[in-house]
Amino acid sequence: MSDLFGTNGVRGRINQELTVDVVLRLSRAIGTVLGPGAIAVSRDSREGGEMFLNAVISGLLSTGCSVVDIGPAPTPGLQFIVPRLGVDGGVMVTASHNPPEFSGIKVIGADGIEISRVKEEEIEAAYFNEEFTVAEWNQIKSVSTEDDSIRHYVDAIKSQVNADVIEKANLKVIVDGANSVGSLVTPLLLRELGCHVVSLNAQLDGNFPGRDPEPIPKNLSGLSHAVKATNADLGVAHDGDADRAAFVDENGTILWGDQSFAIVANRVLSKHDGATLVTPVSSGRLIEDIAKEAGAQIEWTRVGSIIVSHRLKDLGAELGGEENGGIFYPPHQPVRDGAMTAAQVIEIMATEGKSLSQLVDELPTYHSSKTKVPVPEEKKDSILGELLEMTEGMSRITLDGVKLQFEDGWILMRPSGTEPLWRCFAESKSLARAEELSARGVELIRTAIEQS
Repeated sequence: MSDLFGTNGVRGRINQELTVDVVLRLSRAIGTVLGPGAIAVSRDSREGGEMFLNAVISGLLSTGCSVVDIGPAPTPGLQFIVPRLGVDGGVMVTASHNPPEFSGIKVIGADGIEISRVKEEEIEAAYFNEEFTVAEWNQIKSVSTEDDSIRHYVDAIKSQVNADVIEKANLKVIVDGANSVGSLVTPLLLRELGCHVVSLNAQLDGNFPGRDPEPIPKNLSGLSHAVKATNADLGVAHDGDADRAAFVDENGTILWGDQSFAIVANRVLSKHDGATLVTPVSSGRLIEDIAKEAGAQIEWTRVGSIIVSHRLKDLGAELGGEENGGIFYPPHQPVRDGAMTAAQVIEIMATEGKSLSQLVDELPTYHSSKTKVPVPEEKKDSILGELLEMTEGMSRITLDGVKLQFEDGWILMRPSGTEPLWRCFAESKSLARAEELSARGVELIRTAIEQS
């Protein structure tokens, strides 16, 4: 590994790229940079979670840090509790939406936001140079537990929405917890808000027997069928660490992430004059339309939830979001939060007395196509130069990869921060045109691979 951190933490296949030795040394580096105070830790349901969490705890203790173990929890649950415990940071053992053979480490600052690239580089330097703080034998501290973190987290979300209106709506919701830690929070939250909740894939199991943990349409057919079979009002699905939420309407139709993002953005931005929305270049024209209608300005960023969070905080912006359904609501916390997003969407339905399909029908219609192109690791960085040369003179944004803009759509080509591949996003008013643009982007990436 020349770089440990990708777009969203450190990830690798369990006992292959990500070993106990790697995690132990990484946690010693984290303790060296963030310590010597207290660090809170948690994990999702993945296999090897206890193994890696124990390695994290040992590494942190060795540097003189004390550790607060909050038990299994969503990443936003740990992020919420870190500043409230007054600790110096947090470490989450998770690989988020990656397949079950992966695990990973997310590092959280004292403010609850994942650490900046500058801090990541400090940790990488300590890791690769093996320059670790080593506590004297009589300076090694202890591990404590915090059992009420999920309770505090749920109560905080409830305080951000109108519980009375939600309870009166008496909505039936299917919650697909992806066999992971979202199941510890969202069913409880929605039930306490007055919804009738049916849980799906609710047992914690790192093999993810119900479905792959990425909440994309191809993985949500079970939730779609369950919503229709039970006449539910909607379905909510989380990824592996529940920082995102995907939705299914009452007809079983699976929403794209930018649709749920737009529904929330429309209501939040319209409440503030001159609001600012922070979003990556991967977001499309639907979000541009919503921001324009609300009189809000868009602050574009590179792709990555960490980048959005830090920009939100720096600007004091009203909302952040991503096309994958990640929504950042600063009055609660400026990070992606799947349970908060679920509560907001349900509150909108209850307040306006509209079904989810009606809310979607009110949005401008765009179609998107997303493709992954495998790229040899040694060429992953070099093909950007080829793409820039090939697209010279075209209308484009080069903030993160290459985004080509056309009158009837756009193509974004950018490298994955966590896998050996490039991602190609395309959008247009028609699905056929979106797929045509996506195919063009894939062809450009493959040509760049050949030429680099």
